[in-house]
Amino acid sequence: MKWKQQLNGMKAYQPGKPIEEVKKLFGLDEVIKLASNENPFGSSPKVKQFLQADESNHAIYPDGYAQSLRTSLAKFYGVAENELILGNGSDDLIAIITRALLYPGVNTVMADPSFSQYWHNADIEGAEVRRIPLNNGVHDLHAIYEAIDENTSVVWVCNPNNPTGTIVPDEALRDFLAKVPADVFVVLDEAYIEYVNDPSYKDTLHYFREYSNLILLRTFSKAYGLASFRVGYGIAQAEVIAKLDPVRAPFNNTVLSQQAAHIALQDQQYIASCREANEIGKKQYVAFCEKHGLNYFPSQTNFVMFEVKASSNTVFEEMMKRGFIIRSGAALGLEGYIRVTIGTEAQNAKFLQLLEEVLTEQGVLV
Repeated sequence: MKWKQQLNGMKAYQPGKPIEEVKKLFGLDEVIKLASNENPFGSSPKVKQFLQADESNHAIYPDGYAQSLRTSLAKFYGVAENELILGNGSDDLIAIITRALLYPGVNTVMADPSFSQYWHNADIEGAEVRRIPLNNGVHDLHAIYEAIDENTSVVWVCNPNNPTGTIVPDEALRDFLAKVPADVFVVLDEAYIEYVNDPSYKDTLHYFREYSNLILLRTFSKAYGLASFRVGYGIAQAEVIAKLDPVRAPFNNTVLSQQAAHIALQDQQYIASCREANEIGKKQYVAFCEKHGLNYFPSQTNFVMFEVKASSNTVFEEMMKRGFIIRSGAALGLEGYIRVTIGTEAQNAKFLQLLEEVLTEQGVLV
């Protein structure tokens, strides 16, 4: 068969191991997943109330325009409805952008390590991928700008960055956007924006008004606790949305996902409480790292990437045997580190107690 040559040797995205599989594998009664940066507190209670009372007719296709959710988002952000595009998670929007703008003969620039779906989708489309090393865990916007040439089509800025959790200060971002050529599309992926509390991080909404070559990507999968519903959205000028929308698959958000996201958006008090609890949990990890002299990246997200001074995969396996699923840094481009989703205060305490045990066994701690 006439497969795309770009698919040769390519592997599918490898998500974290599912809880039930780990239970069965190690004979465990309880397993806590801290691998995929989901909200450990779940979604707003109002969403749960809706789901219990839902009487939707699931034999009928959803609204392909997602009118109710679109109207809610437009009102929430003070944007026009035609300045929004809805995706089946941010991953869907990344695929839409790459399909629309990347092809053999053009290149795309991104930080490394960062979210793997940027280069994965670019590889599928046959574009040249230029991966620019992080500078102390942060996007090196100067080096990224220097990598742009006349054949650059898309630049990706993951802010806060996954997997390091670091942010690009507003001043650096402002200077970068002012220099990028107008024919280079900039994707500002802000999946974790609801968790940011650093004063150097300013609201970015105004930038899409100033730059017609910019899109902001956000999601309901993280702070809103709706990862299983797969709802992401992009904000850009109407002309940009009009170019991207024909690439979007019809009915790419379900009836339930549209309604759940609409309800979750209204409960900002719940988001504030999750952000507050996340800060408490983050301090637990920082205290652990500082106590044991382990390097960590200052996170503005609901996860922490930190050093273990041992094999990432070994620590990953040992923690899994003890009932915790995390992400090995080896799989994310940072050997000797692990990425851990911040859980509840009790989950964090138990995890760190067991990690101390593992690192002692590995000869890291004495």
